[in-house]
Amino acid sequence: MLGTQFTTGSPCWIDLGSPDTGAAAAFYGAVFGWEFRSAGPDTGGYGFFQQDGRTVAALGPLTEEGADSAWTVYFQTPDAEAAQHAAEAAGGSVRVAALDVMDAGRMAALTDPGGARFAVWQPGANKGLERTSSTNTLVWAELHVADPEAVLGFYRTLFGWRWAAMEAPGMKYRVLSTAEGDQEDATFGGAAEFLDDGDVPRWIPYFDVEDADAVAASAQGNGGSVLMPAADVPDVGRIAWLADPFGAPFAVLKPAPMG
Repeated sequence: MLGTQFTTGSPCWIDLGSPDTGAAAAFYGAVFGWEFRSAGPDTGGYGFFQQDGRTVAALGPLTEEGADSAWTVYFQTPDAEAAQHAAEAAGGSVRVAALDVMDAGRMAALTDPGGARFAVWQPGANKGLERTSSTNTLVWAELHVADPEAVLGFYRTLFGWRWAAMEAPGMKYRVLSTAEGDQEDATFGGAAEFLDDGDVPRWIPYFDVEDADAVAASAQGNGGSVLMPAADVPDVGRIAWLADPFGAPFAVLKPAPMG
């Protein structure tokens, strides 16, 4: 289960790059009840989505040339520069070389060999998200690439991830865990082949919700779109795939009852 006691390879941060941060903040505020707080005048419009004063995600303007609006998942590393070099050596590419983010930490933006974008975070003053795995917060991270087994070898080199195959309707799914601790408790996400012909390589954040259908309707009513209507997945829960008004995809999950 995704927590906030982050270890190497844990998803520890997510942020949204958007062409209109004001409109994006309004959309996610309406859909999830998040409040947006600026990180300050020297951060180029970057800021934090918060729930009860705790950071659950972040938002900033698009900074990479030609980039589309999208969520980026960050994985913890003890050394961002070493992770960058390891990624290059294992067949990945570097979009933004390791750099300091004031005293918050050090990051690098990378792309895996399958074409999915992600980032690494070496914590400083900012250890990561302050709330996960509760209503309207990050609960799961899912990788979509053409050849998951090949790409997961890349992530094992970087982070030591473990995975286990799970049969799912119409696909073979890999459940991902960090290198440390009991594998089930260290589980944070999954990986799958492309779900349809229009799919592209990417990481998709899933947010825990109380009612996937209601959130899908809210997203659509606030200018977003429904990419996949809410549907039940046995032993997992009810899932919907959505996009915000600028096309950034994300998913929501009402988890199945435990036990």
